Amino acid sequence: MKLGKTFGHGILGENPIFRQMLGICPALAVSTTVFDGLGMGIATTFVLVFSNLATSLLRKIIPEAIRIPSLALVIAAFVTVVQLVAEAFVPALHQSLGIFIPLIAVNCIIFGRAEGFAFRNSPLQSVVDGLGMGLGFTLSLALLAAFREVLGNGTFLGAQVMPASFEPMAIFISPPGGFIMLGLLLAAINLIVRKLEKRAAAKV
Repeated sequence: MKLGKTFGHGILGENPIFRQMLGICPALAVSTTVFDGLGMGIATTFVLVFSNLATSLLRKIIPEAIRIPSLALVIAAFVTVVQLVAEAFVPALHQSLGIFIPLIAVNCIIFGRAEGFAFRNSPLQSVVDGLGMGLGFTLSLALLAAFREVLGNGTFLGAQVMPASFEPMAIFISPPGGFIMLGLLLAAINLIVRKLEKRAAAKV
């Protein structure tokens, strides 16, 4: 598979949130602000890239009998690095994300890419796959968080962007509002993808 195609799959074609519906729990929990959404996306991308790389490099020496626990150990090691770095250098983000940083270790996106892709492909392809999936996840979180923060607080990255007369709709920063906004974005993304697929089919 070409590297460009591998990378692009994670952005739209196989977007973890909008196309595969993976990682929904942390996505809804941390997407009340763009800052938190971007932080979670970057942290997850780091773990995706390096766990994919390590898995691909070790795939020929890991015994089949201990493959699953070995992958879990590799992923947990990189999650620990992320947690320690965030605590040391970005304490506000570390405090805001809380338990959701260590829970990256059990994110089905990461384990799925390590098991389903990195364990069967070269290190370079695995890194590109991790970057694509991570960027797709980050962009999805940022988009979801942007709508929720602007509509729910009237702010963007903490700065006031709505006029003083704007009445924040608190429902959008609540759990039900997260589901509502996710559903609306899913509908919009699916509509866009269908139109793109029809255009591509018409050109063939």
